[in-house]
Amino acid sequence: MRFNTQLIIPGNLADEIIFHCRKTYPKEACGILAGRKGVIQNIYKMTNIERSNVSYMMDSREQFKAMKEMREQGLEISAIYHSHPNSDAYPSPKDVNLAFYEDSLYVIVSLSHEEPVVKAFEIKDKEVKEVEILILKPSNE
Repeated sequence: MRFNTQLIIPGNLADEIIFHCRKTYPKEACGILAGRKGVIQNIYKMTNIERSNVSYMMDSREQFKAMKEMREQGLEISAIYHSHPNSDAYPSPKDVNLAFYEDSLYVIVSLSHEEPVVKAFEIKDKEVKEVEILILKPSNE
């Protein structure tokens, strides 16, 4: 893994991720976080074609379009995010089994608490390791 100490997300993008997850509730939201060296620069909100509250599958056409755009901008998949509408921010057994991108992190947004809980994980060889998330606030705050 290129980065495994922390994931850095600008505050406005963290807000967008949470907004997407709340908007999709009670179904799982999903998307891709693109950046360089663990610093997120862009978010790609994907359609969950499973329309489920316990699992997700990204629309392959949207995913292909996002990958093409990332490549053109010199960005990489830093993380894949999805929500857990009714459970904690920790990878489910299905999440672990479907963690095919070992070079990216997995961000889970739990909506089961009063305030959303956002956590990031490295998943390699079915092993889960939490990774620190640093959310950058705008300098005028």
